[in-house]
Amino acid sequence: MAKNLTSHRPGLAISLKLAAVFLFIVMAGMVKSTSDAVPPGQAVFFRSFFAIPIILAWLIARQELRQGLITRKPGYHVLRGMLGTMAMGLTFTGLGLLPLPEVTAIGFATPIFTVILAAILLGERIRMIRVSAVLLGLIGVLIMLWPRLSGTGTLQDGATLGAILVLMATLMRSMVQIHVRRMVETEHTAAIVFYFSLTAAGLSLLTAPFGWVMPDIGTIMVLVGAGFIGGIAQILITSSYRFGSASMLAPYDYSSMLFAVLIGYVWFDELPTLVMLAGAALVIAGGAVVIWRERQLGMDRSKARSVSDPKSG
Repeated sequence: MAKNLTSHRPGLAISLKLAAVFLFIVMAGMVKSTSDAVPPGQAVFFRSFFAIPIILAWLIARQELRQGLITRKPGYHVLRGMLGTMAMGLTFTGLGLLPLPEVTAIGFATPIFTVILAAILLGERIRMIRVSAVLLGLIGVLIMLWPRLSGTGTLQDGATLGAILVLMATLMRSMVQIHVRRMVETEHTAAIVFYFSLTAAGLSLLTAPFGWVMPDIGTIMVLVGAGFIGGIAQILITSSYRFGSASMLAPYDYSSMLFAVLIGYVWFDELPTLVMLAGAALVIAGGAVVIWRERQLGMDRSKARSVSDPKSG
């Protein structure tokens, strides 16, 4: 039997969450740096396949390998893998077309879309506070996307397409969160984490006939590193929810904007525009209200959050 390591240690929980968020942004930067050399489907394979050894080692260390391999509903894992792989592929495509801070900012709309989908698919009641938060977040999304969709963006470099793809990825990640809420009722967290990487690696192989390439050794090392770092980040974020509640840790997701701005500037010489920052501020405000309201209602979904992080797909 696995030892129960769950306890309330907020300092450790926050440290683990911040470290995970930082590593996810580093991973995104590594994938972005290879976007001109390899297609997105191939990057998804490296990200998923090379995370598997890290996850297996973690499960063995925690004596949870058996739980990680046993599943009651394999079809749930296949659907989660399909949705997550599509979200990851769309995000990786967008990373090659947009600045890193912009991709990160659009991703903040995930909790906004999750509230909408929860009402549609799960029948959850949405009262005025969360309706207002959703509207505020959607206004922020429109502000961020407007320069791309209005024709004032750089159309020739695919930025408009990139914005649309990242928005679609955000919607997919919201669907993942809704689906994982159902999965945690019957599936162990270890199984959800392990089988996502496994199914994502397998599904990404289906893109091989559509232009996979033989990258140079440097690019291969970066992609393998992205897989390792993604696996470590997934473990850190899952572990953080053992020591703190989802409602307490959720606001720290927004630290990714600071990390994205820093890495985007240092690595890619990218700076966010004022319009993008204004839109991101509204989306963050809307998401923060959603998080606060869920805490008020006692809707702590720590298990679901720990295995459906927006950065992991």
